Amino acid sequence: MPADRMLPSPEAADVVALARDLARRELAPRAAPAEEAGLFPREIFRMLGRAGLLGLPYPPDLGGGGQPYEVYLQVLEEIAAVWASVAVGVGVHTLSCFPLYACGTDVQRKQLPELLEGDLLGGYALAEEHAGPDAADLSTLAVPDGDGYRITGTKTWITHGGEADFYVLFARTAGGPGGLTCFLIEGRMDGLAFGAPERKMALTASTTARLHFDGAWVPVDWRISDEGCGYPIAAAALEAGRLGIAACAVGLAQGALDHAVRYAARRGQFGRPVIANQGIAFLLADMAAAVETARAGYLEAARRKDRGLPFARQASIAKLAATDAAMKVTADAVQVLGGAGYTRDHPVERYMREAKVMQIFEGANQVQRMVIGRHLARDAGYAC
Repeated sequence: MPADRMLPSPEAADVVALARDLARRELAPRAAPAEEAGLFPREIFRMLGRAGLLGLPYPPDLGGGGQPYEVYLQVLEEIAAVWASVAVGVGVHTLSCFPLYACGTDVQRKQLPELLEGDLLGGYALAEEHAGPDAADLSTLAVPDGDGYRITGTKTWITHGGEADFYVLFARTAGGPGGLTCFLIEGRMDGLAFGAPERKMALTASTTARLHFDGAWVPVDWRISDEGCGYPIAAAALEAGRLGIAACAVGLAQGALDHAVRYAARRGQFGRPVIANQGIAFLLADMAAAVETARAGYLEAARRKDRGLPFARQASIAKLAATDAAMKVTADAVQVLGGAGYTRDHPVERYMREAKVMQIFEGANQVQRMVIGRHLARDAGYAC
């Protein structure tokens, strides 16, 4: 992992260095056993919260770190380089805090310090089985009932499903894109049940489960913003969330590259290290170029966000480029190790499995291409 990063302040450099140290010292030794056993590492999130790493892009007066988004993303990258499940979890937790911070009432925002300090864990309940990438097609209903709402429907692919203390939920109160409303939901409440954890190819220490709402009653005080304001909240959160996945993908690719370089430098063949073989050296060089290019992409998008500039197109480009790069770099890392890379004696086979889902969640890469194309058409004066 490169240590010579260009960071906006000495404090930011200290934050990234702290994340790197905790990742190597505390997370790396636990990652493989937890992934093998499929154990959700709740204590890790408490530790990261106590270290001040769970609320970095939020203000200090709410328990956050007051750091630019580009710094938060580089912390995610450091974590992902050793344990992608935890990095993805930190990203989802940060995403779940956004609606509270951006649109919550003063009473609702009182939950933020406990969330940002790791005492509480958040989840983000948007996806549904038949809605695909279009939030406007969601069918979970929120029907007015007294001074609250009755929630009925099923959310799928929910990270921290069954583990979170609170979920940000998007449900339909009327038809069309303008009919979505955002709610804050307690993790344990009458009318809410959880499906069995999904049996995934990778990220097995990150619990993913369905949320089943059967008339769960939510007081109106836990509605975030007004009725019908859910779609822009979800869209804004997802734009930022795509940058989180891009940073996780770059960290995953960097971790695979680092391991491949170390192995190639130690492994001898025909009387010299494998890295001295031009074929391997060129392969590693291409891997390094892909990682550096992907990192530059997500950082440029993050800096636009930090300056208050539009960044939706750049976020989709960053997510697309970084996750495609991670898939190739991790596969090439397995190739560098040869047969050893195909075994669980080395982490690169796990990195390759983890990279695949990066191309799928937060909007599959085919969807990102659609988003980028629409932005290009709009910029050229064509409606689509």
